[in-house]
Amino acid sequence: MSTPTNGNGRLDGAVVAVAGAAGPAGRATLLRLAEAGATVVASDADAARLAEAVDAARYAHGGATVTGDIVDLLDLEATRQWVDRTEKEFGRIDGLVHLVGGWRGSASFAETDLADWELLEKLLIRTVQHTSLAFEPALQRSGNGRFLLISAAGASKPTAGNAAYAASKAAAEAWTLALADSFRKAAGEEAPSAAAAILIVKALVHDAMRAERPNAKFAGFTDVKDLAEAIVGVWDKPAQEVNGSRLWLTPHA
Repeated sequence: MSTPTNGNGRLDGAVVAVAGAAGPAGRATLLRLAEAGATVVASDADAARLAEAVDAARYAHGGATVTGDIVDLLDLEATRQWVDRTEKEFGRIDGLVHLVGGWRGSASFAETDLADWELLEKLLIRTVQHTSLAFEPALQRSGNGRFLLISAAGASKPTAGNAAYAASKAAAEAWTLALADSFRKAAGEEAPSAAAAILIVKALVHDAMRAERPNAKFAGFTDVKDLAEAIVGVWDKPAQEVNGSRLWLTPHA
C-alpha cells in the first residue's frame, strides 16, 4: 500500500498522527499537514488547547479532516488503542510525528535536580517508546510510513545545566534509530518501505515569541512553520534515504 504524495496535495490520501499537537509547533504542523492533503489525527494531554488547534487546522483548509483525541501516551495499551481506532476509522496510518516536549534545567551541573530527570524521562523517552512500539506495525503496512522525532541539538552537545534534558533527548534519538534499524531489517534485501528519522533544532520560535521579544534575534532557532514544512518534506524523499537519518534544521553542533 503506497501513499500518494504528488500534485499540489503532497500528502493526498495519507493519514498522519501527531503526538503533542496542542503547542505552537503542533499547531503549525497540523495546519501544514492539512494543507498538504493529509487526514490528520492529533493527540495531546490538554483538551482545550487541542480542540483549538484541531479547529484552526480544520477550518483553515476548507473542512480538512483533522481530529483530536486525548491519549495517555504514558500508557502503552492506551497508545495501542489509539492506533487501532485510527486504523479502523481511516483504513491506514502513514505517519507519526512526535512533538511531545518539555524542558527542565539548572544553573549548574551540581545543582541538577534528579526530579527533572524523572519528569523528562516520562515526557521525552517513555512517550517515544510507547508511540514507536504502538505505531510500528501500521507504519510497516502503510508502504510509505514515517516516524518522525523532533529533537534538540543539545542532545549531541550537552551543557552543564542541561544534563537531564540532553540525556533524555539523546536516549529518545537512540530509540528512534533502533526503530529505523527495525524497518531496515524488515525489508531484508529490499529498500525499506517505512522510515524513522530525527529532525533536529536548536530551539523553536513562533510569532507570539517574536511579539513578546521584538528585539531578540533568536539566532539558530527554527520557526515552527519551517519545522512543519520540513516534516511534510520527509515524505517527498524515499524511505531508504531518510531512514535512520538526522535532519539538521539548525547549524550542525
